[in-house]
Amino acid sequence: MSNSFVKVHAEDPKRFFVLGDRIERQLRIRGNWLNIFDVTVPPGSRTPKHAHASPEVFRILEGNLTIWRLSDSGPEEIEASAGDIVTIAPFMVHGYSNRGTVPAVFSAIVDREMAEFIEAEGTTEPPKASPSTETIARMTAAANAYGITILAA
Repeated sequence: MSNSFVKVHAEDPKRFFVLGDRIERQLRIRGNWLNIFDVTVPPGSRTPKHAHASPEVFRILEGNLTIWRLSDSGPEEIEASAGDIVTIAPFMVHGYSNRGTVPAVFSAIVDREMAEFIEAEGTTEPPKASPSTETIARMTAAANAYGITILAA
């Protein structure tokens, strides 16, 4: 059995901004398209409810994040804090928000389609204002091309 060690070089961060969140790629393993992103969610920011074929795993690193998901037993709202791990099953409707006063940071393990969406549709500069109706409509249309269905913006 062999172990692999991946060293991330700080001088080459892959940083993107999607609807106000800062998303930094930490790792991509191309053979199976495993991706790890660190996501910083400013206070008051949220992602719309959405679903996709791939599962996700969130590990909260700092702050608190409210995660909403629709499980087989009905809607759930999870208040996750540093150290918590939350899983999102394939096709599970979900979203998250930061209701706190400090940024929340979590690592997200995602598949190829989600990583390609982030990298293709994210901006390299932080937004100067909350997303406009036009920006949300553009992101919703773009998400569909990557197998992500936005259900409520």
